[in-house]
Amino acid sequence: MLFGGPRYEDDYPRYEPRRRYRPEDDGAIMEPAPRAPRNRGAVRAATPRPALPAVPPKPEPVAKLENARKVLVVGDFLAGNVGSGLETTFEGSPGVAVVDRSDGSSGLVRDDHLDWQAALPGLIDEVKPAIVVVMLGANDRQMMSMGGTKEKFRTEAWLKEYTARIDKLAGTVTSRKLPLLWVGLPAFQSPSLMADAVTLNALYRSEMEKLGGEFVDVWDGFVDEEGKFIVTGSDINGQQVRLRGSDGITFTKAGKQKLAFYVERFVRRHMGDIASPDMVNLDAGSLPALSMTPSPADTLQTQPISLIDPNLDGGKDLLGAAPAPATLTETPRDKLVRRGELPDAPAGRIDDYRRGATR
Repeated sequence: MLFGGPRYEDDYPRYEPRRRYRPEDDGAIMEPAPRAPRNRGAVRAATPRPALPAVPPKPEPVAKLENARKVLVVGDFLAGNVGSGLETTFEGSPGVAVVDRSDGSSGLVRDDHLDWQAALPGLIDEVKPAIVVVMLGANDRQMMSMGGTKEKFRTEAWLKEYTARIDKLAGTVTSRKLPLLWVGLPAFQSPSLMADAVTLNALYRSEMEKLGGEFVDVWDGFVDEEGKFIVTGSDINGQQVRLRGSDGITFTKAGKQKLAFYVERFVRRHMGDIASPDMVNLDAGSLPALSMTPSPADTLQTQPISLIDPNLDGGKDLLGAAPAPATLTETPRDKLVRRGELPDAPAGRIDDYRRGATR
């Protein structure tokens, strides 16, 4: 005992931690007893969801005729949208085949990626189209290399050279006596893009009028009544849908279809009846059954008849050769023709002038 003080013992119970389950001597592991399940009441049956309407299967694509007339689509990424829409439009027309040869990064300003002036003649010889559709300009808002110098966009020299390139490309088509459809640029969300599109569309329109091509104006389909850019508008069926992408440049599926709708009218006018879905291949497999082979049960057995025998049925006179039967009394016609006598009017008629008997 230190310092001589008394020693006190703790008389309160000590805390002992709960014993954990440990292996017993025989190696078994003690597991806690399972708890009784709580009574949560009757579980309500889940309400079945209404069945979704069955989606009709997409019809099989119509096989194109061997002599189907082809529509060649060339240009940049906007031309690719036109080609996609035209393929959907004419997928049920066996007489029209759409050939999309557009290149998304191409244009008329730069020819290092793709030179349309050099590539288009070969494409026409390869595809042998009936109509050529061109849509360019979305990638042409940039400097142009001209004779070792570079001209800024929309300068007088730039516009002059760009017009010459339009004429050269269009002349490649018109010189072959092929219909040319040059599709104008649509409206864009950016005000500067819209202003540049208006300038380029004016060039396309004026040059097509000079060269004999046709300018397809799609501007009104993607602006409102005030001429402002719209993202949502009427589709080809008049329903309000989203037409443009979030960037204000690209098109949705409905927008592509509307873009192609403006071109479709010109294509159908040039194609005529061959663009109809009812056009079929005029081979032996498409002809209706013009004759039916008789079955043995329908065959009627007859005696052989000679075609040179005059008494086929026992008669010698032609039909109608018998004289008309003679009449003993004159008919009203005979009286009128022979003596000019008219028959008496029926009694009571207005021209009956006979006097009745007097008393």
